[in-house]
Amino acid sequence: MSDPDILVAGETLIDFLPERPGSLREVETFTRRPGGAPANVAVGLATLEETPWFWTRIGSDPFGDFLEETLTNHGISERFIERDHDAKTTLAFVTHDEHADREFSFYRDGTADTRMKPGTIDDDLLERVSWVHLGGVTLASDPSRTATLDLARRAGERGCTVSFDPNARPELWGNGAYEPLVTEILPMVDMLKVTPEDLAAAGIEREDPMALARAVCDRGPHTTLLTLGGAGALAVATAEAPWTGERRHPGYRVDSIDTTGAGDAFTAGAIAALSEGTDIEGALAFANAVAATTTTAEGAMTALPDRARVAEFRESTPVATR
Repeated sequence: MSDPDILVAGETLIDFLPERPGSLREVETFTRRPGGAPANVAVGLATLEETPWFWTRIGSDPFGDFLEETLTNHGISERFIERDHDAKTTLAFVTHDEHADREFSFYRDGTADTRMKPGTIDDDLLERVSWVHLGGVTLASDPSRTATLDLARRAGERGCTVSFDPNARPELWGNGAYEPLVTEILPMVDMLKVTPEDLAAAGIEREDPMALARAVCDRGPHTTLLTLGGAGALAVATAEAPWTGERRHPGYRVDSIDTTGAGDAFTAGAIAALSEGTDIEGALAFANAVAATTTTAEGAMTALPDRARVAEFRESTPVATR
């Protein structure tokens, strides 16, 4: 078996999912699930038969044991799964309303994923992969912030396609650093997967979603994938991209149970499709199908579909009309 052609880097954590809708004050029982946006993307890619390298850092605690076992059970190599003997694994408590929209409360002060170190991924590996995907949560704390920026810069210098999901979480960015750090990393990014809320937090706003995606491309990325929740997603790819055009896909008509990880599923679907040479229209439709399928089951990582399930979903589920 050949080595992976994709590298994903970022946090792996425990999501505690509520037994019912409501606030943290109201919900009494939670179920443990593996999570973390980059971890979800890595497992999503593995489930879609595009197993990546995954660089992450988890505690040497029972939660870390569970997460490492989960990752390796999905075929992800242990090579870059670091265990920290001096820090705990991050926890996130998830709550959601009757429409399955969710909020997070993080326990992440000095945890293992805040302690990723620059230089862990050497230049030799970057010469051998074609795609590097990064998440924004690791930008919230040093040394992981420096490690993430360093990896983005070096990957771009070696000709890798660099994708990034800022994944804004207000609780983690109380120091006002989110906007300047997103501004700093955008020129290093080739493909940005983002929501309007992520961009608003970074001071980038437009009324028209297509104009918003174009405005992002003006700041560095040659491709912007803008997800719009139940309204589907759109893509803007400039002439500098290997794939070009502006497309919108309305999504699928589906009764969502849990939207946790849907954006990460979309990212995995988009990377899998584009890295295989699919055009931007086909990649957008496939990514939307992967994300929509994920919302029909609970959890993030645990709900990620394989290609057969995505194909079955697309055959049986109508595209939404707008």
